Amino acid sequence: MSSFTAPVLIYSLLAPILIVLGGAVIGVMIEAFASRKIRPVLQLSVTIGTLVLAFAQVWHIRHQETASAAMGSAVVDGAGVLMQGAILFIAILGVFLIADQENFTVLAAAVPGSEEEMQSIQSGEQLTEVYPLTLFAVAGMMLFPVSTDLITLFVALEMLSLPLYLMAGLSRRRRLMSQEAALKYFLLGAFSSAFFLFGAAYLYGYAGTVSLTGIGAAITAANGNTVFLLIGIAFLSVGLLFKIGAVPFHAWTPDVYQGAPTPITAFMAAATKIAAFGALLRIFYVGFENAYWDWRPLITVIAIITMLFGS
Repeated sequence: MSSFTAPVLIYSLLAPILIVLGGAVIGVMIEAFASRKIRPVLQLSVTIGTLVLAFAQVWHIRHQETASAAMGSAVVDGAGVLMQGAILFIAILGVFLIADQENFTVLAAAVPGSEEEMQSIQSGEQLTEVYPLTLFAVAGMMLFPVSTDLITLFVALEMLSLPLYLMAGLSRRRRLMSQEAALKYFLLGAFSSAFFLFGAAYLYGYAGTVSLTGIGAAITAANGNTVFLLIGIAFLSVGLLFKIGAVPFHAWTPDVYQGAPTPITAFMAAATKIAAFGALLRIFYVGFENAYWDWRPLITVIAIITMLFGS
């Protein structure tokens, strides 16, 4: 009879992410059971308290030496802690902007200009679902730069993306434009996620593992199919560069940033890029470091073109 090996999770290192996820779940419970009158105050208090508590935990582990926090799926080191702290700081500022409910529609499911929407506006209600959605997105952003295997990276990518697709369509004053922005963001985001998955599949075919460390070791040994490696790097880069908004994957940014509520635009433009840059650096410097002759010239050219034209 084979013995079962229990997974080793270092909860103290995962605590910032778990705190944010816990706050998001509490926010969902508030939406389900709290009265409409007290929801805005409760949701804002829970969200701010959650983010501050998570930031305090990040500050507590800031001197932590590099350590695996989830059986090799995530690693906590100086760079990861810095990224998580920056994301939480931006999120706290963003929540204070989100608290201005004048930017958000009361009933996102209503047809723009319909009688149902007018009645919801006259009722004076506020949209509070945006708070737990923000926390779910922040949790994904915090997991993204500390992930060390391709499966965890994809889970983090979807965790941060799905709430943002919804939040982009919540603008009060530009309903049709906001819904169009959300639809475009969702379709193009799904397209980029498919590229990411294809890249992960090719890299698994090359290295026989989804671990970034294992992929790096396979590149060093040079015993795989180089075509799989190059295609995997290219496809994986497409998925990440889309989130950053780098050329030539930046065409979605004007429509989405213009159509989304202003606080969401500010939050997306800052926090999402921090998370994506952190993941990009970890992937390329842990997984692809020994293939630098293949990807550094390409990334350099994309960075130059993005600074000249993408902005």
